Amino acid sequence: MVPVVFGRRSEESGRGGTPVNVVAVAMLIGSILLGVLGLVATGNPIPLVAMVIVGIVLMQSPQIASQWERGVVLRFGRFIGLRGPGLFWIVPFIDRMSSWIDQRTITTSFAAEQTLTSDTVPVNVDAVLFWMVHDAQKAALEVQDYAQAVSWAAQTALRDIIGRTTLTDLLRGRERIETELQQLIDQRSNPWGVTVSSVEMRDVVIPGALQDAMSREAQAAREKAARIILGQAEMEIAKSFQEAAKSYADNPVALHLRAMNMLYEGLKEKGALMLIPSSAVESMGMGGLMGAAALQQQRLTDSGGDKGDQKVS
Repeated sequence: MVPVVFGRRSEESGRGGTPVNVVAVAMLIGSILLGVLGLVATGNPIPLVAMVIVGIVLMQSPQIASQWERGVVLRFGRFIGLRGPGLFWIVPFIDRMSSWIDQRTITTSFAAEQTLTSDTVPVNVDAVLFWMVHDAQKAALEVQDYAQAVSWAAQTALRDIIGRTTLTDLLRGRERIETELQQLIDQRSNPWGVTVSSVEMRDVVIPGALQDAMSREAQAAREKAARIILGQAEMEIAKSFQEAAKSYADNPVALHLRAMNMLYEGLKEKGALMLIPSSAVESMGMGGLMGAAALQQQRLTDSGGDKGDQKVS
């Protein structure tokens, strides 16, 4: 019940302090003026008292609803209709304003704390619900407190979905879970005249020990993937060497040219020191090439030494 005192809604209406109805005040002032005129004309104070009482009674009649509100009017306890927005009238002491229904989009935050997933992992989930009243009559008559009912329905639906979802699906499939959660809450709240616009999951918190274990698991998985990629690269390199060996087997000149190129690259990068397997020296004929390269390097060294001696002398 929403008490109405002198044309203004009390704090119990959930709207805060509403200013005194200007129409009601005007009616009271008019009644008092009529009573004063009667007092002056007759000299009897009874008309004044009667008009003041009538003015106070009539102050209960005018009501004002904001653009986004609907007022629920009961007559002798029976629903007779919705009123608003704007100015409307009720019959004092016969009609009463049962409630005021806000039809704007409302946001409600809700959470599920220490809820077990289907693989028995405790999680804390925070979410936000966007909803609105599409049928003010049902919201007023079918449920005691529709806002509280929607909040509890959202929380129980979230716990229900978490209980039949694995942790991996909860972390990776947020959009699917949000859609499923919206449909479930909407199904429960539609009989109350409430429709759910959307549900947004803000945060999913898992235990710290499990976070460390998941981090180590991810690191191990990446290391495994890196080793697999390296092995595949080695296989591809081996296949390339196999094809190259077939080409060099039928063309010894190409093999010697390759050996000379390897020797040149090695001397260019490492100087005169090169370590080459003996099998490569024998099979690729690199002994003569290496000897010639070493002799050339020795000659360059000797000529440099002679020039240095000449300069010293």
